[in-house]
Amino acid sequence: MNTVVVNAQDILMPLWSSSLCEYAKKVLEEINRDNWELSILLCADKTITELNAQYRNKNEPTDILTFNLGSQMNDGSKTVYLPGDIVISLDTLHENARYFETSEDEELRRLVIHGILHLDGMDHVTLDMKEPMLVLQEEILAKLNNEYIFPDRKNGEEK
Repeated sequence: MNTVVVNAQDILMPLWSSSLCEYAKKVLEEINRDNWELSILLCADKTITELNAQYRNKNEPTDILTFNLGSQMNDGSKTVYLPGDIVISLDTLHENARYFETSEDEELRRLVIHGILHLDGMDHVTLDMKEPMLVLQEEILAKLNNEYIFPDRKNGEEK
């Protein structure tokens, strides 16, 4: 059984954070991962810019950062895998959704998949959609197409 924890920094915790946890668990199931304890931090550009400057020497916002831990912990009854942390800027997510003409929900789902694949050891050199990691990302996104994170939105439309 996978565990996903969502936290927020410099923003209010979104009402849909429990839906985000459930979606991340479905992605983990899709790639056949079990006993993961995953952490997702939602933030604004201020926080992600600081992290990007500190860890990547890039003093600018980005949509997502992953921090691999890759360690195991035995809690007595089972071994749990601690893959690391995913950090997502909701400010940049909103900008990307407008730029790529997609819904914010789809962009968030794409970022969650992207972060999990990075923590699972995958990587990409370019943003070419023929990169194996990005191909898999889009396959998972399409397969989980009926799963939404924002409870009040589907495909960017208000209910």
